[in-house]
Amino acid sequence: MRSGMTGYGARLLATAALSLGVLGSAYAATQVKFGQPPWPGASVRTEVARELLEAIGYETSVTKGSWTLDIMGVAQGSLDADVALWLPTQKSTVEPLAKSGKIDLIAKIVPDAKYDLVVPDYVWKAGVHCICDLHKYADKFDHTIYGIEAGNDGNVLMKNAIKHNTYDLKGWHVQPSSAAAMLTQAGRDMRRKKWIVFLGWKPHWMNIKYNIRYLEDPKKIWGGKSVVWTAINPAFAAKHPNVKKFLSQMVAPAKIESQWIYDYGQKKQPLKQVAGTWIKNNLDLVSQWMQGVKTADGRQDAMAALKAKFSP
Repeated sequence: MRSGMTGYGARLLATAALSLGVLGSAYAATQVKFGQPPWPGASVRTEVARELLEAIGYETSVTKGSWTLDIMGVAQGSLDADVALWLPTQKSTVEPLAKSGKIDLIAKIVPDAKYDLVVPDYVWKAGVHCICDLHKYADKFDHTIYGIEAGNDGNVLMKNAIKHNTYDLKGWHVQPSSAAAMLTQAGRDMRRKKWIVFLGWKPHWMNIKYNIRYLEDPKKIWGGKSVVWTAINPAFAAKHPNVKKFLSQMVAPAKIESQWIYDYGQKKQPLKQVAGTWIKNNLDLVSQWMQGVKTADGRQDAMAALKAKFSP
């Protein structure tokens, strides 16, 4: 009798465990896998997206690597999304993937980005408003354009311009360096009121810390207006339309993101703190990103969960 009851009880336990397993799998949190290139803007932007997704019930992970490895990961499905694609400077790699349907470009997450040559404000006021003005003051600039890491798109663009004498730049050279070293050099020269021309971009903390001007480029060798795009894997997007909806509505202009980067890169605030503090103080904008978005289990509007976590 005891043996029979034990077998019956075991069967009950097994059935209950199986039922719980089925329920658990039904409500298992979806993981969103982000690729993240090693840039401060990409770091904070990704962290803001992660904080919001995790607050509404998703799990997230980040794979850090070069931007080319990240976007190939999205195309191949080992990563789900990337919020740091710069166009047109990365066009040669990104456009074929988008046209072939391997990635979907779903949002201009930074619609007013910029990547071009910059000069200090005092150089601008002295008459240098355009890349075409540089050759007139070549000696003041020591025939040098300060770039970032070797092989970077901006360096290559300017090397090609020099090679083909675009804007009468024959005889100039590009000085490659790390972004940090280039900006250290620029900061030192600006304190001394020396003339310098270097690669500039926004969003970035340089736009807050330094008084700089972007040079006009009438020949559009830089490709015209820059935009930072969010890319998603099409299969993941089809399976998880709620995540796609949020990412397609997440738009943060360069002014906002430059402040993120300044707080993280210059003030050395922890990444999670920068993201969390900004979200708490900007729930009105976040609500626009979350229109029509539900929590991961589909039971409530995303903003209800976000307000519960982030409201003061």
